[in-house]
Amino acid sequence: MRAVDIIQKKRNGGSLTNEELSFLIQGYSRGEIPDYQMSAWAMAVFFRGMNAGETAALTMAMAESGDLVDLTPIRGIKVDKHSTGGVGDKTSLVIGPLVASCGVPVAKMSGRGLGHTGGTIDKMESMAGFRSELSREDFIAQVNDIGVAIIGQSGNLAPADKKLYALRDVTATVESIPLIASSVMSKKIAAGADAIVLDVKTGSGAFMKTLDDSEKLAMAMVEIGTQVGRRTAALISDMDQPLGFAIGNALEVREAIDTLHGRGPDDLTSLCIALASHMVVLGGQAGSLEEAEAMLREKLRSGEALAKFKQFVAAQGGNPDVADDATLLPQAPHIVEVPAPKSGHVHAIQAEELGLAAMLLGAGRETKDSVIDYAVGITLQRKVGEEVREGQTIALLHVREEGAAVQAVLKRVQEAYTIDEAAVLPSPLLLSIVTEQGVKRF
Repeated sequence: MRAVDIIQKKRNGGSLTNEELSFLIQGYSRGEIPDYQMSAWAMAVFFRGMNAGETAALTMAMAESGDLVDLTPIRGIKVDKHSTGGVGDKTSLVIGPLVASCGVPVAKMSGRGLGHTGGTIDKMESMAGFRSELSREDFIAQVNDIGVAIIGQSGNLAPADKKLYALRDVTATVESIPLIASSVMSKKIAAGADAIVLDVKTGSGAFMKTLDDSEKLAMAMVEIGTQVGRRTAALISDMDQPLGFAIGNALEVREAIDTLHGRGPDDLTSLCIALASHMVVLGGQAGSLEEAEAMLREKLRSGEALAKFKQFVAAQGGNPDVADDATLLPQAPHIVEVPAPKSGHVHAIQAEELGLAAMLLGAGRETKDSVIDYAVGITLQRKVGEEVREGQTIALLHVREEGAAVQAVLKRVQEAYTIDEAAVLPSPLLLSIVTEQGVKRF
């Protein structure tokens, strides 16, 4: 078998076999197939695409290139959740303890952020003492004991995907749905979950800008899950404005805690309930989404979800008192008000621009070696559909020190807002759901 023959076959529109894809991925992982040949293959896939069987085979080949986490010692059906990323997306911090309080084990591996804001692990580590690294034995024991653990991703989880993604990034082949889908799902499958719920973002602050493209990606990932024996569902959610009001690590932890107290933003609470409902159904603790939603809302109302969060934080070395005293979280020494440049109604908020503004304050990483400032970030005071007067505060900047750089960020935040005279309604948060039965738009 030769790489050049596989490249030619895909270039000419052929379907690759499991053996051919395994040969390609294994050879590339071992350094036997050079970058230039893998680049040619990726470009052939970019133009020719892959069918569901090919995409599933590619996913498994990448998953098997490194460690496959065995979660069988954990009792029950393990359900994982993955988001394709967005601004202000702190759902894992709410969903983990919320779903665990319903009896579904959540054994989650999450990443750090590289871009506008930190990842789930960065957010959790804004709580002093929180440990994101546990041994396999401690990880499994904690999930069996309290129902939830969230740790950093293993360095050897789907290493072929990491290597291939770096190549795609510099060869203009990132925007390929089969390659994106297999990248996401290879890590989820390697992490050992029995079932997977996906939150696929769409809009200005998401990787996928249109609903049609987001649904295509969701369908590809659901097909992969189905092909490899993992029950999978995907929700498409709007990211035309940030989720919730907080952007930045400790600020997002605080908002997640507010949500567990039952006083979180409506959009964040609704999305967490929707995603968690699918997890509870797939985890076998409810017979319908309606039953699951009622159960989850009761866990929030009774305080059981918040109590589970405290257990989880304490088990991983953090101070559970943060759940009742937000002043224990890092706080920026200065708060700068962002005034509305004109009167009217908020028509749009460029979520990605606000994410980049938060990064410039220190809330995210421009490079792998950047050091995150957990305290800084942005809290929105006005969102789409709300009326505002000129000079009224539309956002707050939480900053380490004031100066010209902060004023530049302030201007960037102002420019991210579109304000017009006419009244406008915000877009629906949940747009569609994709299962193995197909796509259902709301």
